[in-house]
Amino acid sequence: MKPKVQRFRFQKTGAASADADAAGARIPSPTPPAAKVPPPPRPPAEESVTEIALAGEPLGPEMEIDAIRREGLTGRQLRMARRMAQRHDLPATSDFDAVRLLRKAGIDPFERSNLLELVAASDDAGGAMVANRSLTEFADPQLPQTYRNPPLPSTERRADDALAENVMRIQQDIAARRKRKAIMLAARLAFLVLLPTIIAGWFYYFVATPLYQTESQMVIQQADGAVRAGAGSGFAGLFGGAIDANKDSIAVQGYLQSRDAMLRLDKDLDFRGQFSGPEIDPLLRLAPDATNEAMYGVYKRMVKVSYDPTEGLINMSVLAPDPKVSEAFSKALIRYAEEQIDHLTQRKREDQMRDARTSFEDAQAKLLEAQREVVNLQEKHKVLSSQAEATLITAQIAELNTQITIDKLSLDQMKANPQPNKARMEPIERRIAAMEKQVEDLRAQMTEANTDGVSLPEVQSELLIAEANVQTRQLMLSATLEQLEGARLEANRQVRYLSVSTPPVAPDSPTFPRAFENTLVTLLIFLGIYLMISMTAAILREQVSA
Repeated sequence: MKPKVQRFRFQKTGAASADADAAGARIPSPTPPAAKVPPPPRPPAEESVTEIALAGEPLGPEMEIDAIRREGLTGRQLRMARRMAQRHDLPATSDFDAVRLLRKAGIDPFERSNLLELVAASDDAGGAMVANRSLTEFADPQLPQTYRNPPLPSTERRADDALAENVMRIQQDIAARRKRKAIMLAARLAFLVLLPTIIAGWFYYFVATPLYQTESQMVIQQADGAVRAGAGSGFAGLFGGAIDANKDSIAVQGYLQSRDAMLRLDKDLDFRGQFSGPEIDPLLRLAPDATNEAMYGVYKRMVKVSYDPTEGLINMSVLAPDPKVSEAFSKALIRYAEEQIDHLTQRKREDQMRDARTSFEDAQAKLLEAQREVVNLQEKHKVLSSQAEATLITAQIAELNTQITIDKLSLDQMKANPQPNKARMEPIERRIAAMEKQVEDLRAQMTEANTDGVSLPEVQSELLIAEANVQTRQLMLSATLEQLEGARLEANRQVRYLSVSTPPVAPDSPTFPRAFENTLVTLLIFLGIYLMISMTAAILREQVSA
């Protein structure tokens, strides 16, 4: 059979009965009916605890217990509060009174650390605490009381409160972390970007040497092809616009930026001394014993030469600590460029004229030699012209043949007579025989060798060869003469002229340094470097963490 507990109901008196009725606290033995005491008067219903607290009046124990009862504490919390009060030797008459006394003593009965201490103390005490509790219960027996079910807290409300608390804690952590990162970022920017920018600005505004820039423009021109028309064409078209010879312009540009031009400028105008004075800033100053390489580094920074192939212009800018010195440097460099142009074109012209002149002189000498050979043959054979001699002999033979033919006709007429006159016929026959002998001699003279062993055909052939050689040499001489004239005209056309379209003028105010622009550029450069380093570090950190 299940054990049954008898229920007893006693009328409660005083504050103890009210507390026991509300919280189920244990109370001493009931008072006899004859000694009933009426309950103490309670405050009006409309006067709540909150209104009394706001009025500034002190709360009594009953009001505090009533306020604790309205908090909706669970039975487990009340039991833990009673144990905590017993551990601290607090005279609690009920669970709610235990909560009140603990709070009054400055102890939070529901704090986790206090609960853990309570459990540890309970384990250490062991059975002694259980025995003492049993003795106390037997010494002061308590009767079961009737409890009213207190309102239980909502789990959703507690979850929302915990979530809000966690979110608030996370937000505070994020805010603190962001603040710390912002401080570190500001420190890095100040050290890596702002500080170098301030140093650069101070240098540009207060330390850097003011430099004066002189600008000039040059163009290389040459004689136009109209020179071939001769002097009668005048000077129209003698000088053209910008030439198409980019090589000459590039050669001049390279020479002006060469070490040779620097050494000539240093020799003529003391380039080293202009940048070695104490008024020059440390970054630009040259040591008195500086090497040529160090001086050449400063020269390349101070002298800028550029070539525009579309316009054919050579732009030159020269920087110097003094405006007059800058103008003098520019004029000296222009003079060096003119000399370089003359040197380049002069060698080309001399090469062209030398070849043409050599060819002409050789043709002229060979023509003289051929003519001398013809004269020698004429003197040797005593013949002015082989063709003339042959023509003369041929004419004589023809004339003799004609006379022979006439005489033979006359002789035939005489013989046709029945009684010819021999006295007349004999002279004609002798004349015909003499003329035929003369014709044979003339023919022999044309084909046979003379007393010197040379025939007329041989003489004629030698003279014809010599005369043909003379004619060939004359043609060659004419060709070389024309070539020489063409080379002379071409050489004149190849002449280069350096025209200064914009002469150098000394400035009246320093051009460099541009303090604000240079400081801004320095800021952008250091900021870019910082961003690159930051991005690289972030990528490496991500790769390592992955």
